[in-house]
Amino acid sequence: MSPLEDAAHRPWPPPRRPWLMGMCWHDLLFAHWPLAPASLRPLIPPGLEVDTFDGRAWLGVVPFRMSRTGPRFARRLPWVSAFPELNVRTYVTAGGKPGVWFFSLDAANPLAVRAARRCFHLPYFDAQMNCQERGGWIEYRSRRTHRGSAAGEFVGRYRPTGPEYRALPGTLDRWLTERYCLYAASPAGRVFRGEIHHRPWPLQPAEAEIEVNTAAAHTGIALPDVPPLLHFARYLDVIAWGLEGV
Repeated sequence: MSPLEDAAHRPWPPPRRPWLMGMCWHDLLFAHWPLAPASLRPLIPPGLEVDTFDGRAWLGVVPFRMSRTGPRFARRLPWVSAFPELNVRTYVTAGGKPGVWFFSLDAANPLAVRAARRCFHLPYFDAQMNCQERGGWIEYRSRRTHRGSAAGEFVGRYRPTGPEYRALPGTLDRWLTERYCLYAASPAGRVFRGEIHHRPWPLQPAEAEIEVNTAAAHTGIALPDVPPLLHFARYLDVIAWGLEGV
């Protein structure tokens, strides 16, 4: 089945032009903390609005691993296309399209880091990372090593605690996860939108034991001293298009 045959759940139609990239996301944890929108506004470029749910903005730390990552018609080599990734993100909107704004994306693949920085204007960083499943837990370690970057580390483990479900319209679960574009800015400050597509998120409730979490420290925002809202997803196929100016 074509990846675009199942698109009825999208808030807007997928682009008509050909998609460029494919990837698979595995063993993903959404860990989210609520924040005051004003604390994020100075970190978001003009032209983008901080998106909120019931008056609150949210910052997410999202560890997972990727496989089969690469251009649409290219052969996927395991030692190039499979690697752990951890992103720090919030949520923005422009032109009626809610999307994701990344503060950082740490990855254990130097080639992917450089390609994404150059072609997608995304703040990717080199990192030493390890992700493995043991005793039903996903054990995850990440330490940013990119030359000249601020330090950032995540050490912990997480696992699903309940059955898979689809988030309902109007819920916070859906607002946090069902987003079909990302936003990025060039060094000159021009804002771009990158469309993505996937089936609805197969979410599960989750628990986590986080030993170290300084992955978001470079933003200058202190995470509130409250337990994060947690969701787990085992597997998701994703396709992506090239950037367009906003």
